[in-house]
Amino acid sequence: MNTANPSLSNIARAGILLILALVMLATRINHFGALPDASWAVFFVAGFYLRGSARWAFPALMALAVLIDFFVITSQGINFWSHYCVSPAYWFLVPSYGALWFGGSWLRQRYAGLHARELGLLIGSAAVAASVCYLVSNGSFYWISASVPARSFAGWMENLGDWYLPYLRTTLMYVGIATVLHALTEQALRWMPTQAGHAARR
Repeated sequence: MNTANPSLSNIARAGILLILALVMLATRINHFGALPDASWAVFFVAGFYLRGSARWAFPALMALAVLIDFFVITSQGINFWSHYCVSPAYWFLVPSYGALWFGGSWLRQRYAGLHARELGLLIGSAAVAASVCYLVSNGSFYWISASVPARSFAGWMENLGDWYLPYLRTTLMYVGIATVLHALTEQALRWMPTQAGHAARR
């Protein structure tokens, strides 16, 4: 398989979805633990690899994210719907994560191999997608959630800046790891036919 080709087999798509689901499960379950939550990067990477499968893959990952949140909250003896983070704004995670998916899908359309141009597009698209995700998720929580007692534009700007860089840094870190693994896979796939050709000529 040529990884520059957006066409993936159903088995490959299912395998990628499973890996991404496991990564999200391992990191989202302890949001502020030693291993940062990879959910944002998971949706971006899923948009890249599973472009064309959004009708089933995106809802599957979205459902997993909600189920993980439900498990974490209820395991603490707290009613899910009364938790600080759960309000009508919680459902804005759908368009927030959708922005990440779209960013990965946009990059896939323009991908022709790991070259300087693609690396630039990767960093730019991941940063923009994560920024839109943060703006929507943070903004909806600030302006809609009852957990915020007093609201003002200045207060939102301050709130907006509190966690922006940590979220962006974490997302880019995980996307960087995925990029390294992608590059290694590309090299391995190029190496395998070469070795097979050498073996056939012996």
